[in-house]
Amino acid sequence: MSYSDRRKVLAGLGALALTGACGFRPVYGDGGAGRVLRNAVRADDPVSRRDYQFLHALEETLGRPTAPRFALAYTIAVRAVGRGSVDDFGTTRVQLFGTVDFTLTDITSGTILAQDQVLATAVYSTTGTQLATTTAAEDADLRLMRMLADSLATRLYTEPGLPPA
Repeated sequence: MSYSDRRKVLAGLGALALTGACGFRPVYGDGGAGRVLRNAVRADDPVSRRDYQFLHALEETLGRPTAPRFALAYTIAVRAVGRGSVDDFGTTRVQLFGTVDFTLTDITSGTILAQDQVLATAVYSTTGTQLATTTAAEDADLRLMRMLADSLATRLYTEPGLPPA
């Protein structure tokens, strides 16, 4: 082993030792947030198509609540903004801006563990036929709900105040 290879190995070992000192914990490791939240988050019932798509994507990540320990209240807001235009044709792209305001509460104690907002955007084209544009809009909406669910799960995984499993 050459001298420069040894320095890389020692630097890697030093970096590994520092991750434990800073409180780093694998998400799916013992006591990690992934294990704490798995099958334990009961979200509000869906009342719209977007709510259903959002919850379906969230349950793919966190699992269906079999023994709920946490209650998730959420509000989804989506705003569409036309982008790009062509004379005598109109808007050629639509950008969707989505937000989810959420509150995660411990069911047993009623303590609020996390409260925040996550954001995502999706874009679709309007230059095809009416059917193609409608399909593109529905697909963009579905992608937006999945991105919001993934952002929420990631945000919850990094929440420092979650009680251990």
